[in-house]
Amino acid sequence: MKKIFLAALVCSSAATSASAQALATATATATIITPISIAKTADMNFGNLAVSALAGGTVTLEASAAATRTASLGGGVSLPSTTGTVSAAQFDVTGTANFTYDIGLPLSATLTSGANAMTIENFVTSLATVGNPAGTAGTLDGSGQQSFYVGADLLVDAAQAPGVYVTGTPFFVSVNYN
Repeated sequence: MKKIFLAALVCSSAATSASAQALATATATATIITPISIAKTADMNFGNLAVSALAGGTVTLEASAAATRTASLGGGVSLPSTTGTVSAAQFDVTGTANFTYDIGLPLSATLTSGANAMTIENFVTSLATVGNPAGTAGTLDGSGQQSFYVGADLLVDAAQAPGVYVTGTPFFVSVNYN
């Protein structure tokens, strides 16, 4: 009887260890981030300009709160001491804290006054750096916010007709998360 009991015990132990299993569990998560958004807080304005009948030139508007402007050397454009309103465009971006994003700038825009036109080109932001000369990338702060300015070059023809020139179609600045 002892032999049968011992044999049954050995068989029962072998059957138990052969059918042993190991299990693990996992969970799944997803995080919905705050949508990125952009709002214009100031329009671009090159202010008052004077132009010669013989030569045009370029006026560069700095992308900053100061909105310093300069006229090309040797050109026919001058900047009167009565500056008028001068401002770089300003935009506020909001989204998820510390996220990076890309900025889309226009290639050009057209200002018109009646049948007369001038072109704006070489758009840049106040976020410009050595590796990112147009400033087409930014990083939201710990509160999920960042403001930046946009400047550009205005091409003025010789004998440009007097008038108030405005963009018939606004230029667009876009932002996208990286």
